[in-house]
Amino acid sequence: MPHPAPHVLVVGEALVDQVARADGTSDEHPGGSPANVALTLGRLGREARLATHVGRDERGERVRAWLADSAVTLTPGSDGATATSVARAVLDGSGAATYDFAITWDLAPGTAASDGTLAVHTGSIAAVLEPGASKVHDLILAARERATVTYDPNARPSLMGTPEAALSRIEPLVASADVVKVSDEDVEWLYPGLDPVEVARRWAGRSGAGPSGAGPSQDDRGPAVVVVTFGGEGAVAVCAAGEVRVAAPRVEVVDTVGAGDTFMGALIDGLWERDLLGADRREALRAIDLPTLTAVLERCVAAAAVTVSRAGANPPRRDELAAR
Repeated sequence: MPHPAPHVLVVGEALVDQVARADGTSDEHPGGSPANVALTLGRLGREARLATHVGRDERGERVRAWLADSAVTLTPGSDGATATSVARAVLDGSGAATYDFAITWDLAPGTAASDGTLAVHTGSIAAVLEPGASKVHDLILAARERATVTYDPNARPSLMGTPEAALSRIEPLVASADVVKVSDEDVEWLYPGLDPVEVARRWAGRSGAGPSGAGPSQDDRGPAVVVVTFGGEGAVAVCAAGEVRVAAPRVEVVDTVGAGDTFMGALIDGLWERDLLGADRREALRAIDLPTLTAVLERCVAAAAVTVSRAGANPPRRDELAAR
């Protein structure tokens, strides 16, 4: 029998974004943080499979068509929701978004990493909202035997309760992940007053405290790479070899919807390109050097810059990124 094609399994919400802009205009289009990551991977030429929870309604059909156009495959059972979820994004004058939601989340039985799964990515609502969140956690723990695990907390305070409640879900996933990407805004909400890079060091086991600052963290535990994004100011990554900082390209920002997800998808793609995905490459990933990590991050900020330069979560295709 032929070997299954190498792929990334993305686990999490796909929904419809209703976007209200500061000038009074509005529109509706497919989105969702994990779905945007899968979309980015598909546009960059990678095989991406999305385990999600949409309905067999008109909005669900729009989501499926949007994903299919970028070669993203839905896993079996992903259309089992009663109705497709909706997120309402309100943009301020700078293009930054705040959200409220009408959402349900669950994971179809039997969803798991399989032969050919190089990485499993999850994040945002899928990792905290029941009944699906506990199933996602179980899937991630099982997936580590065969795949790299990547995670983006992508906090949604209106859905996640208090920071303390969110951290009870987020910190175990950070500890189980090989690669974590987090925004400075998320760190500020989760750990008010703490330096985001210091939190990254703790998560990566590069300081004397564990994720909550309560006790030692071992260097052989936790993620190999933790990246903090700072919007237009670029990103900082922490790994065993040290730390790197990259600047973001200067572009005219239309809105920031999907920028972090584009960065995350490009990060997974960059590690794939350098043969650093898969459980058998875990030690190689942990040993990533700073020039390699810098090159990966420079491509991530370039990809995110394309997304913020146009409306909505509209990440670049590989040929667009190659031309920059």
